[in-house]
Amino acid sequence: MSESWTCPTCGTQIEGDQLQCKVCGSPKPEPTPHPASGEEGQPTAAWAEPRFPVITLSLPVALVVLAFFVSLGAASVYVILQRTNRIVEPTPVPTDPPPLPPTPTATPITPTPTYTPLPSPTPLTYIVKEGDTCLSIALTFKVSVPSIVLLNNLPANCPVYVGQKLLIPHPTPTPTPEPTETLPPEEATKAACETVTYKVKANDTLLGIALNYNVPMEAIQEWNGLVGNVVYEGMALVIPLCMRNATPGPTPTPTPPPPYPAPVLLLPPDGAVFTLADTVTLQWASVGELRENEAYAVNIVDLTSEEERRLVVYVTDTKFVVPEDFRHTGTLPHVYRWWVLPVRQVGTDDEGNPIWEPAGAASEQRTFVWAGLPVTPTAETPAP
Repeated sequence: MSESWTCPTCGTQIEGDQLQCKVCGSPKPEPTPHPASGEEGQPTAAWAEPRFPVITLSLPVALVVLAFFVSLGAASVYVILQRTNRIVEPTPVPTDPPPLPPTPTATPITPTPTYTPLPSPTPLTYIVKEGDTCLSIALTFKVSVPSIVLLNNLPANCPVYVGQKLLIPHPTPTPTPEPTETLPPEEATKAACETVTYKVKANDTLLGIALNYNVPMEAIQEWNGLVGNVVYEGMALVIPLCMRNATPGPTPTPTPPPPYPAPVLLLPPDGAVFTLADTVTLQWASVGELRENEAYAVNIVDLTSEEERRLVVYVTDTKFVVPEDFRHTGTLPHVYRWWVLPVRQVGTDDEGNPIWEPAGAASEQRTFVWAGLPVTPTAETPAP
């Protein structure tokens, strides 16, 4: 077995029969003759020198040993500095300062554009031909005769002759009207319909309001989104006047007025007593200027008679004298109830009598008493 040899590059001990280092791959060195030796690689005793023991390490082991000693040295230095209180704290790394706000830059002032009028178009030149007139030329170029007269300094009657050169102004363009918004048929019908707003009063009904305006109740329900026919005091209703019913007789007024308020009764006071010798005059306050087809319906009812007697009279004045034929002739007093209602004539019946409908609210109801005839004592017949 041949002797081992040492790698000249990394110092690894290699067996003698290996021709290349296993660690770094360096080839085995050639033996050199010693100057004092007769054989190759065998020194004589005279040249023999004492040699120290050689410790060879592989490269990985050497790196591990080196790292160990470096760590040991660093630990020793840290322990020494800690004991002597000379450990230097790490210097804080300054952070970047916050960015400064941008410096406002002056905004350049945009110059105001000046209006430059466009050059007017150059007039056309037309040579008058046989049969031409000033009017025919104006119609041909769609301009007016006065514009040709002014541009050519012609007399007012604008005489022209064959071969004459006329300056024809350019026609003034007519601006196109902006398109108008077209509404759907239903919305257009509603927009064109004349309406009036009525505020429901006490004791009003939807049927009575419809009759007062001569508008179908279904139309009022549809325009106001009503499911039933219930209305309440203070409710605002839109009345579509364009859906009024056609009524025979006199032509209704174009715009029916709103319902009148209830008349205020003045005289006589409630419960007043009259004798049969008195004249009973009923008075109330006016509700406004009545129209030709409007009146007050005065209602009087005799509550004491066995057969209820009723009197309804239509007047345009604010007072009414109870007729004598409506008085009773008995001896007992009779109680009468009376009230006033504004009405409006909406037509006539087959016999020519006017047809009246309420034009407002009815007044309060009052009563008065008409005393009976005094009892005359019967004279006793003297005895013979």
